[in-house]
Amino acid sequence: MKQFLLTMAGVFAGLVLFFVLIPFLVIGSIIGAASNPKDTTPAQAVLELDLRGGMTDQESKNPFAAFGGSGLSVVSVIETLRHAETDDKVKGVFVRLPEGGMAPAAADELRLAFLHFRKAGKPIWAHSQGLYPSGVVTSTYMLGAATDALWMQPDSSFQAVGLAGEDMFFKRFFDKYGVKADYEQRMEYKNAVNPYLYSDYTPAHRESATSWMGSVYRTGILTAAIDRKKEPVAFVRAIEAGPYSAEDAARKGLIDKVGQVREASDALIARVGGKAKLVEFDDYMTQTVRSQRAAGGLGGKSVIAVIGAEGPIMTGRGGSGNPFAGDETVWSDDVSEAFYDAIEDKDVKAIVFRVSSPGGSDTASEQILAAVKAARKAGKPVVVSMGTYAASGGYWISSSANEIVAQPTTLTGSIGVYGGKFALGDALSRFGIDVRTTAVGGEYAGAFGTAGSFTPDQRAAFAQWMDHIYDGFVGRVAEGRKLPVDRVREIAKGRVWTGVQARQLKLVDSLGGYYEAIDRAKALAGIKGEVRIRHMDSPSSPFEAFEKMFGVSSTSVRTLAAAGWVMGDPRAAAILDEMAAARLRASPSGAAVLAPTPVR
Repeated sequence: MKQFLLTMAGVFAGLVLFFVLIPFLVIGSIIGAASNPKDTTPAQAVLELDLRGGMTDQESKNPFAAFGGSGLSVVSVIETLRHAETDDKVKGVFVRLPEGGMAPAAADELRLAFLHFRKAGKPIWAHSQGLYPSGVVTSTYMLGAATDALWMQPDSSFQAVGLAGEDMFFKRFFDKYGVKADYEQRMEYKNAVNPYLYSDYTPAHRESATSWMGSVYRTGILTAAIDRKKEPVAFVRAIEAGPYSAEDAARKGLIDKVGQVREASDALIARVGGKAKLVEFDDYMTQTVRSQRAAGGLGGKSVIAVIGAEGPIMTGRGGSGNPFAGDETVWSDDVSEAFYDAIEDKDVKAIVFRVSSPGGSDTASEQILAAVKAARKAGKPVVVSMGTYAASGGYWISSSANEIVAQPTTLTGSIGVYGGKFALGDALSRFGIDVRTTAVGGEYAGAFGTAGSFTPDQRAAFAQWMDHIYDGFVGRVAEGRKLPVDRVREIAKGRVWTGVQARQLKLVDSLGGYYEAIDRAKALAGIKGEVRIRHMDSPSSPFEAFEKMFGVSSTSVRTLAAAGWVMGDPRAAAILDEMAAARLRASPSGAAVLAPTPVR
């Protein structure tokens, strides 16, 4: 039995080694090489920026995330373009546009970066294989219009003619099957749960949706007209008369040229001298911006700390879950810790807080807001740079910053709250499932059971709680934005505003992007000259990530990585084979025994 257990332990250890450690070592070696990149950029390069794979607003905190997606983020792209402006090796940029829509504020941010790159005297061209009405395609077109030359593939379709949205309402379906959506909203424009409560848009819901959609569309189409130097009224009329083929779009002056992607890239290379090589944008970014981040940033002595917050806001810490997925969640412990690290860092003179979040937990939001206030109290100005959206909890965590900078099409505001439950008892009973509840204590203890709706007393208590959260939200905004409470109540009510609208309402201070926020942080801190940008929440190393996932010390994982390298050496492999043979000869039973070795 002892021999059997030893053999089984050996088999188990072998399986772990084969299916877990060996793949990790291979991946770790790849990422390790990426974390210490050598500059392989040719003497003359044209960077190929492919936006067809989608992008996040900020770089993932997970070092393995690049294996699950494009690895591009808005912030990393604009930082890389700013670096490329001064790199003599980079002669231009060739952009592959997505066929569908883009997040409007992301397109705004990239447009500013494109124009800044062009102002440095370097060309940037774009190629589209078609523009189709999926998402906010007007924003994709606007981004292409900001380049020196916009090409389209022959016979492709130009359908950037407007902006439409569609919602599915489940009220009649729920009624048919006995599902009760029991929710409270504060206030009438907080419409996230409307599809469960109604069978059509409420007047407030329709008003809010058409308002922000109209603002996004007008901003995108008029910006494209300005960038293409067209008379706006005639330009909008031409756009809305579509769709067109690529050839018709060229004849109407909506694009510059028709040609295959290879023709467009070859024409750009010829434009910059004919000797340039196409280089993948991500490769160049890894060799420059990411390596600078790992080194703590480059620049002057004074430091501007950058802290990111992308995704839904939740209490706790990140680092769990799928190791190869981007961790697009705002974890309150992590973000707060980054603020307190910046507060304690004597080199940090100001903080740029990059927020792209639709909201989340009010308690998590309050924890982060407290850290923002602590930074201000410590004498370190905080400037919020809003990304795609900074709404609900995303606005909560932004409201007490010294200044807020938003893109024209950032979705923000949504100063409101909702909550509730689905009562499924009646629906389940139709299928022979009976839900019964037991509870002790006060009546509210069972309020969120799924058997039935709130009782009158439970609803009264829940409504009072919702009022308390909403009143607290309004009060924080009034305090942070220095607005009368009554005025905040007028513009709150859960309504979503674009950046343009929010500026008029004094919910944001200025329109612009990431670098405009950095300039404002410099000004508030009284910094002259160059600054060093330090990302306080840069991705951990693969070894540290492995430590979080499996509870193994990073030192031990590095040792395993070194062992993996040794095992890949033929001479080392020969030595290990000889050791195994000797052990086999020494075994009393004549059978090889592989016992697990603890990793400490």
